[in-house]
Formats: sequence, C-alpha cells, structure tokens
Amino acid sequence: MYSDELPVSIRIRHKVGFRIASLTAKRRCICVQRTAVRDERLPSGHVEVGPWYLVVSTLELKESLTINFGFYLPRYIPQNQSFFALLFPFCWEDFFCFHQSMAGIHYKYLILGGGVAAGYAAREFAKLGVSAGKLAIISKEGVAPYERPALSKAYLFPQGAARLPGFHVCVGSGGERLLPEWYSEKGIDLILSTEIVKAELSEKTLTSAAGATFTYDNLVIATGSSVIRLTDFGVEGADANNILYLREIDDADKLVEVIQSKKNGKAVIVGGGYIGLELGAALKLNDLDVTMVYPEPWCMPRLFTAGIAAFYEGYYANKGIKIVKGTVAVGFNSDAKGDVTAVKLKDGRVLDADIVVVGVGGRPLTTLFKGQVDEEKGGIKTDGFFKTSVPGVYAVGDVATFPLKLYNELRRVEHVDHARKSAEHAVKAIKAAEEGITIEEYDYLPYFYSRAFDLSWQFYGDNVGDTVLFGDSDPSSAKPKFGSYWIKDGKVFGAFLEGGTPEENKAIAKVAKLHPPVADLDQLKNEGLSFATKLE
Repeated sequence: MYSDELPVSIRIRHKVGFRIASLTAKRRCICVQRTAVRDERLPSGHVEVGPWYLVVSTLELKESLTINFGFYLPRYIPQNQSFFALLFPFCWEDFFCFHQSMAGIHYKYLILGGGVAAGYAAREFAKLGVSAGKLAIISKEGVAPYERPALSKAYLFPQGAARLPGFHVCVGSGGERLLPEWYSEKGIDLILSTEIVKAELSEKTLTSAAGATFTYDNLVIATGSSVIRLTDFGVEGADANNILYLREIDDADKLVEVIQSKKNGKAVIVGGGYIGLELGAALKLNDLDVTMVYPEPWCMPRLFTAGIAAFYEGYYANKGIKIVKGTVAVGFNSDAKGDVTAVKLKDGRVLDADIVVVGVGGRPLTTLFKGQVDEEKGGIKTDGFFKTSVPGVYAVGDVATFPLKLYNELRRVEHVDHARKSAEHAVKAIKAAEEGITIEEYDYLPYFYSRAFDLSWQFYGDNVGDTVLFGDSDPSSAKPKFGSYWIKDGKVFGAFLEGGTPEENKAIAKVAKLHPPVADLDQLKNEGLSFATKLE
C-alpha cells in the first residue's frame, strides 16, 4: 500500500482547531505542532480558530514525515487557551484515502476570488438553497470576504477606524454581516490563503500553488483586479520601502503601520483618480503633509468634467493638500535603509516624501483564463447572465465584459456596486438553469460614488454628450451642493450630485435611467436639481 512518495488529498472537518504551520505523521497517528498566529484584526487577546479545511499536496512516507501547509480557520478563541498536541489517533488505513495521482476535491459550485463579489454570490447561493459541502470560495486572502471600499476610507481614520469583523460583506449594501462562522453554518467552505496558479476550464479543474486540485460543475470567476505597480514599468527606485499600494486588507494594514510611524511626515499620492482622491483625504486627516501628482489636466478625468474637478481640487487645496498636475513620477530617491525620501517628477521637480501611495489604476485578473474563454475590452466576455463561452463558467465583477442593456453595448465596469449585483445575478442564472426556468437578463444602471472629508457624491448613467453644471460649486461654501447632467441626442444620459439627500440621489438615478428629453440647456441649468426631483 505504501510507496516512497505517495500524493494524497486529505480533508479534515472538526469543530475546534487552530492555525498551524506543520503536521507530523507517524505510522499510527497524526501529531500537530501548534503555531497559532496572532492577528491584529481580531479582538484583543484572540487568535483565529474554527472548522478545519486542509489540503495536502504531497506526502513523503518515511519513518516519520512532515507536511507543510497553511490554511485559515474562521472562529475566535482566547489566545492563551491550550490545545492537545496529539489529535486523530486513527490508523492510516482508517483515515486516509490514497491515490497514485493527486486526488481532487470536488464542488458543485466553486467561486474563485474572495472579494466583494464572492461574498455576495455566496449569500445568494444560500438564499436560493445550497446543500452543505457543495459550495466553496477559494481566496488568496486570509480573511472572509469584506467590503473593500472601507480600506480607502474608514479603515484609515485616525480615530474610530473601521476594523474587521465590522465590515465583512454584506454590510455595504445594508445587508447582514457575514462573519466567518456564517459560512460554516451554511455549509460553505472557505478555502483561504490559497492561490490558484492554473486553471484548466476544459477539464473543470483548478490547481493551487501547493499543488492541490479542485474540480467543479459550475465556476464563478470573481478574481477582481490587481493594482498597476510602477515597478512593472521599470521606474527607477520604485521598489523602495514605504512606496505603497492599496487593494487588499494586508495593504491597508501596511499603510496604517507606515502612517503611524511617520507622524507629521510628508506624503505624496501618485494618481488623481478614485484611490488618489480618497487616500489624499485620509492621509490629510492623519496630519500628514500631502501632495498629489497626476498627469491629467484635472482629477478623475474619466468621469469628472473640468467644472466638477475644479470644485474638488479647490476644496482639497483649502484643506492644505498641494496638487501638481501635468507631470508624472519618473523616479524615487531612498536612504541607506532603503526608505523612500523623494519623488522625482518628469518636469524636473523633486518632492520630499516619507510615504508614497500609488493609485494609477488596476488590471482585471484574467491571466489564468487566457486562450480558454472569449475576451473583449480587457475582460472575459459574457452574456446577459454572465455565462462565458465555456459551459458552466461564469464571470462577474471587474473581470466581466457584459452586455449593458441600457446602452446596447458591451462594457466592463470596475465598481463595487456592479460587483455585488453581477454576482447575485450570475447565481440566480445558475440556479434558474438547474430548475429549467428563465430570468431576465442583467439590466444595470452604471453607478459610482465616493466619500472624502465631509463630501459625498453619486453619479448614475453615462457621461457622454454635452454637460450642464448647476448649483453651488464654490469650494469655499460652508455646505456646497451642486451637480451636472450629461445630454446626448436631446436626452439626459447621466447625472451627478454632490451633497444630495437619499431622496435626491434616487431622483438623479431615475433621470439617468429614463433618459427624459431636454429642449433647452439653459433652462436645464436654471432648473438644476428640480428637473430631477419633479420627474414623474
């Protein structure tokens, strides 16, 4: 029965456990070496424990053996509570199922990715009915799905900062907070700290970096995006310490650590988009001297008009944030310890810096599937139910290029609202297909929002055509409130509002959805917000 090297797959479930780094097996039993890891995101004095999920990729059978692995256990227990080291005193023959080739673990439904979309998809599966052990989430991150937008906002607050478990999905949309134990209660396997390095869609198989394989009947690709790094372009000195990016909670933890170590220091934000504006505000709230650098003529150029941008740039300037436009970072200086000390700009200027945060965009994580699915506009092409060209494979969120029914075109949307809604719709489509019923195609109204300082804006629709700016857009106003409409072919296609009430925001969303006609742009400017609020 035994051989010198016998690959196996082992699945262990138990009501208690702890995070461990190694396992030693001796002919008749398994001995566990406890190395529970302290996690600052947990309540004080706790470590993370819970139901076990373990995959071992290779087993070397000798007099004794050691198998290295890592996994995540999503429950809490006081840090100093002791455990027995000798567990599962079973015979090998009774406990393991050996195979001459690597044994895969099979799921009816598999969600690849552990971000917002994964959490909302899991909730929808649970709502529609899924048997225990039939659904799993595989995530590279070490925590259960959470509301990612918090990382650039409340997570960075100097006082009263958000921390897990406070912003696990689905609190961002007003729903239930799905703590790690929720997944256990629903029979959903969370396979965390696991990177998938190979996808064979024709074989319905995924392979992890540790060599474990997972097979499925239905796959939901929810891999999201990765940040664009300056090191990708060979920017001089871009690998210095304290040049940071923000995408995952580990990134945010590192940023918090550096902020706290550089009190009253100088921070340079590279990029003037979503992340740049939100981080600029967050760092200023932490009493850092902030400078923003971006090459465009104004901030958020993919959405903002010059008039909208002028307000935010003026507001930030009034808060003491310096803005350098029309140039880019071409290099960085660092000290003997490797810590960044300055940012070199293309126009010749040099900015002192203790911290640099880069926010210059992201790339959809589709590399695993290249050549296996149809792609378009940088994403995985889907239909109105998020089905890809491969049977049983769906793509949602940032990676999906889908039919935007409202505008009769294919589009890829990078925003949390779409991640939530596309994930839910894909699950509805999967379950409907199994039951032989039909559902409506995805009908999405593009929606973007942001909050920084005391500001809060929302945008709905499409920013195409002529624009009309209305309201009080003076950055020095005590309570600024203004907006903009986008008009194409004599109809309103998009609407933006800063400082709106919930009812007013609903009104501009309705305008963007219905495309009401506009005869006179001057009259529209004079009517302003009332044009939307009076719409029947």
